[in-house]
Amino acid sequence: MLLACGVICLPADDLVAETLRVATWNVGLDRTGPGLLVQDIAGGDDPQIAAIVKVLVALDADVILLTSVDYDRQGVALGLLADQARAGGLDYPYRFAFRPNTGTQTGFDVDGNGRIGDARDAQGFGLFSGQGGMAVLSRLPLDEAGARDFSGYLWRDLPGAMLPEGMEPGLVEVQRLATTGFWDVPVLAEAGPLHLLAWHATPPVFDGPEDRNGRRNHDEAAFWSRFLKGSLPMEPLVGPFVLLGDGNLDPADGDGLREGIAGLLADPALQDPLPKGSHGRSEAGDPALDTAIYDDLGGLRLDYVLPSVGVRVTGSGVLWPPESDPLWPDLAAASHHFPVWVDIELP
Repeated sequence: MLLACGVICLPADDLVAETLRVATWNVGLDRTGPGLLVQDIAGGDDPQIAAIVKVLVALDADVILLTSVDYDRQGVALGLLADQARAGGLDYPYRFAFRPNTGTQTGFDVDGNGRIGDARDAQGFGLFSGQGGMAVLSRLPLDEAGARDFSGYLWRDLPGAMLPEGMEPGLVEVQRLATTGFWDVPVLAEAGPLHLLAWHATPPVFDGPEDRNGRRNHDEAAFWSRFLKGSLPMEPLVGPFVLLGDGNLDPADGDGLREGIAGLLADPALQDPLPKGSHGRSEAGDPALDTAIYDDLGGLRLDYVLPSVGVRVTGSGVLWPPESDPLWPDLAAASHHFPVWVDIELP
């Protein structure tokens, strides 16, 4: 049955569907000391932050996970960033962040340099507690009381964990798997909760022959595969979800143990929309899938937005246009990474 309408008539089911743009972006808002990010945003004259705000407004996501953004307990930095976005016409009244593992000290000499307390001795690399965390900005309400934080899950407890050889027994007892965090944050959409499963893995380099970071990067992706299969000691997920964040590994290019991210992308509980940019670059593999570029490494696909099976995907992309695009200067000034977005339809 069709409803009466002006020009185009749609089935009733299509009229009640809810469409959301869900995105992630590694914004590179990690500073070298606590409070510096607040200072930079409040100052109002930081060119990187101005560029980030312009890109956020152009992206126009309903919900976005930002990675590499410093955490402060009162959420001051997030509030200030949201204020600037609002001035540009984009309102994010709902904001959320758990304290990340980055910068939280293990109490052990993880990097083997003969002293403790360095950035590499933390649960996740960090010059201070909270450096380079994650944050959610949303137009829709967030169920903060229902949000779950799995960031304390120990690496040793992952089935099939690839712990590096020679790891100090005491460190094994306290070492968390998540470099930054593993979160389940419900978004209160009109159709019901949409769970954001967020993570930001370690880069699989910057270590030694023990391949600690490479193994950990693999297992951070494997955590989500195990979680989705219900083989971890957490309550299973109920309802639609989107797994998103910075996996810090390209399934086809660059260094690392690609089986972890490749296995996750092939998980039957997920769909990979293969978001693409339009920059027109050429290189080995499909450069349109790249989400970051580095002078020494070239383009890599590092950032992911992966809806659950059963969620209808109506569009996707990487906000990476040609350099002739008016937005390009702001994208280039903002970060080495480019925003990844997926439009989904919730019944």
